[in-house]
Amino acid sequence: MVNEFRICDDCQATNLKTLLPKLKKIDPEAFVDIGCQSYCVPGRKKVFVFLNHRPMAAPDEEQLMRKMERTIQR
Repeated sequence: MVNEFRICDDCQATNLKTLLPKLKKIDPEAFVDIGCQSYCVPGRKKVFVFLNHRPMAAPDEEQLMRKMERTIQR
């Protein structure tokens, strides 16, 4: 199964320049969709990624990466 990352390029807490390389490090073969994910309210204060259609959020990227590494399907 190919993992899917969905991220927003407009939310205030998301920094694509730092987040994308970390996602590619977790799973270089994952499909990445960049665009509005209609998750605006949480996206103002927390970094988030939809991992296989499941929202994952944390106060910062490092915490989000740890959470995703525990959840990701290999």
